[in-house]
Amino acid sequence: MTTQEIAKKWAEYCTSGRWDQAQAELYDNNCVSLEMEGAQGFPPRVEGLEAIKAKGENWNKMVEEFHGVEIDGPIVAGDHFSATMKMDITMKGQPRKVDEEIAIFRVANGKIISEQFFYPVG
Repeated sequence: MTTQEIAKKWAEYCTSGRWDQAQAELYDNNCVSLEMEGAQGFPPRVEGLEAIKAKGENWNKMVEEFHGVEIDGPIVAGDHFSATMKMDITMKGQPRKVDEEIAIFRVANGKIISEQFFYPVG
C-alpha cells in the first residue's frame, strides 16, 4: 500500500474505533511509538507492535467512557502522514473532556514504522 492508502485506512479505522484493526493491518512488527515527555502513565518510547498494543491496553484501563473521536486529515507528505485527533472521553476519576493531539506517522515498505503524538502535558 502507498502512504496515502495507509493514511486513509488508518483514519477510517480510528474514526470508527477500530484501533486494534489499524495496528494489526497497518503497523510493522518493529514499529516505534513516541509519546510526549512527561505523559502520565506512559514511557516516552515504546518499541515493537506487541509493546504498542500493551500500551493501548493500559490506556483503555484508564478510560471510564469513550464518547467518540474526530479525525482531521490525514495530510500526506512523502513517506509521512499526520492528522489531528479530538477524543471526547471520560477518564476514570475525571470529568468528561475533549483531548486534542497531533499524530505523525512514518511509512516504509507498506507499513507504519513510527508514530509520534503531540499534546498538552500537565
